[in-house]
Amino acid sequence: MPRSKQHLHPKREPVPTRPAATVLLLRDTADGIEVLMTRRSMTASFVPGAYVFPGGGVDAQDATSHGQAKRRDAQSDLHLTQAIAAIRESFEELGVLLARRADGSHADTVDIAALDRNLPFTAQCQTRGLTLAADEVFVLAHWITDRDLARRFDVPFLVARMPEGQTPVADESEQFEPIWVRPADALARHKAGQFFIIFPTIRTLERLLDYPDVNAVLQACAATEQPLWTSCPRAGLLGGREVRYMEHEHPYGELALVCPDGQIVHPLDWQSETAVALLKNVLRLTAPNPGAMTGPGTNSYLVGDPATGFIAIDPGPADPQHIEKLWRAAAGDIRMIVCTHSHPDHSPGALPLQAMCTPKPPILGLPSAPSARAASEFMPDRSLENHQRLTLTGRGPDGDLSHTLEVIHTPGHAANHLCLVLLEDGLLFSGDHILNGSTTVIDPPDGDMTAYLDSLDILSAACTEHKIEFILPAHGYVIGGYAGEAADAIAHLKAHRLKREAKIVKVMQTRPQGTLDDWLAQVYDDVPQRMWPVAKRSLLAHIARIEADLSLND
Repeated sequence: MPRSKQHLHPKREPVPTRPAATVLLLRDTADGIEVLMTRRSMTASFVPGAYVFPGGGVDAQDATSHGQAKRRDAQSDLHLTQAIAAIRESFEELGVLLARRADGSHADTVDIAALDRNLPFTAQCQTRGLTLAADEVFVLAHWITDRDLARRFDVPFLVARMPEGQTPVADESEQFEPIWVRPADALARHKAGQFFIIFPTIRTLERLLDYPDVNAVLQACAATEQPLWTSCPRAGLLGGREVRYMEHEHPYGELALVCPDGQIVHPLDWQSETAVALLKNVLRLTAPNPGAMTGPGTNSYLVGDPATGFIAIDPGPADPQHIEKLWRAAAGDIRMIVCTHSHPDHSPGALPLQAMCTPKPPILGLPSAPSARAASEFMPDRSLENHQRLTLTGRGPDGDLSHTLEVIHTPGHAANHLCLVLLEDGLLFSGDHILNGSTTVIDPPDGDMTAYLDSLDILSAACTEHKIEFILPAHGYVIGGYAGEAADAIAHLKAHRLKREAKIVKVMQTRPQGTLDDWLAQVYDDVPQRMWPVAKRSLLAHIARIEADLSLND
């Protein structure tokens, strides 16, 4: 992981979390699922005025009341405690009682009327012969409150079917205005500024849109007995406004790298005017060449600091203004220029950047192969060997400094593609081999699908060897953010490619006389048609790999 002395912001300890539980009470209607929500008091200490699902803190008594609850065989002690807490909170806040009588029938309004919301809950249920229906409460999600907030909770979002014949009645102290609402309507009203809900509520309602009825939700939860997702969101700035993201969303890894303790200071707007600091020793300047193939633009990186000088990675296209800004960001002290490959949005800036520097730094990389297109011809001053190390050293205010990049040959996207590992900080500069938010194009003959997949395996092994937690791609935000995420991203990428290949094989078998365009339409039916000409290149690469495998097996 990155050296602590390279972080931009002083370390701070987030506020400890408190255990809590919340429950989504669901019911079916002719128009789909509805969920029960209430409005929090305007004087509440946490999210006043927000519409929420009923819930609250886990009490010590919840953990000692297991004997008063019915549980599923696979329901853990922790999940049982959480379910009991959610059942108790549902009763105290809304007068909804998830319990059964001794004969197995569900509690009704008579039972509810006999209980006092202000007295110990489970003791009253026991006196009345009621068993808590914890076996009907399932874990949907696990949320940990964002690191930047002053009050933090570790809370499962549970789900249960609303008991028939019961009507929610708010306690009018903590909760007000119980309302049944379709997830889509709640989200629309929130977007219109009429229904205040917070980030975890928004994301949970969005997930509910995928389910046609309550049974589908409960069955999905019962199938795993584990949260369908777990998240501790991170926040950054976009257009000057605070925005939050979950682990699977593109900016999450960048926020984790730059602000590991949750500081809300990092701008996520793509920046082509000024270099953006990701660490004290890593700067990114994005070239002003956004497009379908380049995303927000080509990321040029500077590794180093004023005491050691800098290595420039992927100077980008030959854009004079971009090159000058990159040179200025390094104060002209560029010791080496490395191109991950020879494509025209990566390497043409190398020569003009070199010309600006005194003394002239060497241009390093791998020469383009004869299979490269004319626009991708490239000849470095020196070729880089596999596992060669490029080192910057110097002495700063805190002592000796070093920044070491190890070269990893990764053909596939291009025959001369390479990646770089910043060894001291566990960072992988992936060029175009791994992108954030899209898959790279494999364009034969210079691109080779088998080589690409083999290179993914090499990078996965490097993640383990060098304890790599973050991937810095040539297009898109930093990838990472939790233990194992870098390796997981690589595994997901390989699985995606193999899944696509299996689809190609099936289409080729079912339509052996089909044309390439026929196959393209079926194989990439999940991709916008405007991208099909590009996808066609990767299709050719897959077909070449499939045919090579067939010839080996003959």
